[in-house]
Amino acid sequence: MIFECGPDGADQQVCEHLARRLKPGIELSSVTLDNKPRLISECGLAAKNLLHEGCERIIIVWDLYPPWREKGQHPCRREECEAIMRSLSLARVTSQHVYLVCIEEALEAWLIADGRAISAVLSTPSHPIKVPDVKRPEQIHNPKGRLKKIFQQHSGSPYNDRVHAGRIVRALPDLKRLKRCATFIRFVVKVTGETSIPG
Repeated sequence: MIFECGPDGADQQVCEHLARRLKPGIELSSVTLDNKPRLISECGLAAKNLLHEGCERIIIVWDLYPPWREKGQHPCRREECEAIMRSLSLARVTSQHVYLVCIEEALEAWLIADGRAISAVLSTPSHPIKVPDVKRPEQIHNPKGRLKKIFQQHSGSPYNDRVHAGRIVRALPDLKRLKRCATFIRFVVKVTGETSIPG
């Protein structure tokens, strides 16, 4: 997998955990390219290297937001996909097993879909917390901001994606509520190679 985060960043932690949960025994090799401009420009070479290492499939994962463009310009999934395809083409990556997963709007959309996991992370034995699910998480503008508010409201401490995203995804009792996210379903299909989504 190829990510726009730094080493052991939130995207890598979450996606690697989910991949292992979806397909026990899977062998993973990840490349982190720090930010979206680098991911777009360097993913072709990274994919080429992963294929040479023997990876059977490559999944390029990035958030639609935050935009990396000039202030006031909105990100465009189609344009970003086209730019990634150009990077792959320049690196002469022609494999049919390179897949793109653009998360709408950001990774935290997956995390807020299931309030049970957030509740488990925020609760203490003396102070149980119940956070509701978000029914349409990919329609939430700034899901990271939503998660920050939840953390501030219930714990008084800030949400830190490198610390908390992995803890939240590991606390998921199952993956059923994440299926509310179309981009998560796409991720599942590309990781497993199956068209049916496991329960």
